[in-house]
Amino acid sequence: MQLETDLRRAVENQELQLYYQPIVAINNGQISGVEALLRWPHPKRGFISPAEFIPLAEEIGLIIPMSEWLLRLACRQAKAWHDKGHTDFNVTVNISARQFQDQHLPELVETILHETGLPAGALGLEITESAAMLSQDLSILPLTKLSELGLLISIDDFGIGYSSLSRLKSLPVNKLKIDQSFTRDITTDSDDRAIIRAIIAMAHSLKLKVVAEGVETAEQLSFLRQQNCDEIQGHFFSPALSAAALTELLQEGPYLAERL
Repeated sequence: MQLETDLRRAVENQELQLYYQPIVAINNGQISGVEALLRWPHPKRGFISPAEFIPLAEEIGLIIPMSEWLLRLACRQAKAWHDKGHTDFNVTVNISARQFQDQHLPELVETILHETGLPAGALGLEITESAAMLSQDLSILPLTKLSELGLLISIDDFGIGYSSLSRLKSLPVNKLKIDQSFTRDITTDSDDRAIIRAIIAMAHSLKLKVVAEGVETAEQLSFLRQQNCDEIQGHFFSPALSAAALTELLQEGPYLAERL
């Protein structure tokens, strides 16, 4: 399979790239974090969607080395921003279900933080809701170790999995990220609005912050603000940017307050 061969080469030659999408605090419009997103600029096909190459990487056993490379590069970039004085936001990295089950993950994270000199509080990890809801031992132990390091832990794509409140309250997490499938139609779909209201109320009762993904319009923003959503991510503010482009955005200040 040609795509498999190309992906192996891309990983070996470090041809993958990281882009960074801002996460914006709704109360003041400042960038409170960025999510590191993997991109593959294929020499013949152009940018290939992560939805296509991430499952392939998992299938052929590349997801662990790929994720380790991503984590190390994101930490280096975060340290570079910190050294320039941008210390009021964190960089979050997605962790695959397979990597999350690796008992050596906390040790790897600690090693990379030590190598790069990045403070633990400047790094966040995102795991999917389904990965977080694994058996008690499989999920709580690594999450506890990562949390004890001082990392910010978020549950990604929340609402499309099978969370139970008893399991959720036992997890050492800081944020829930509402899946964009609920955000997309909140101006027209009363069920989606009800679901988002319930998620925000539940999260706040557990002292968790809430990020709404996929925000693309002022109308969506207005509804989310009315529901006291904490943070927002989406093209209404900014697409994912290269490190250089995000550096320019960070220097503009007061960030994206004018869009609020």
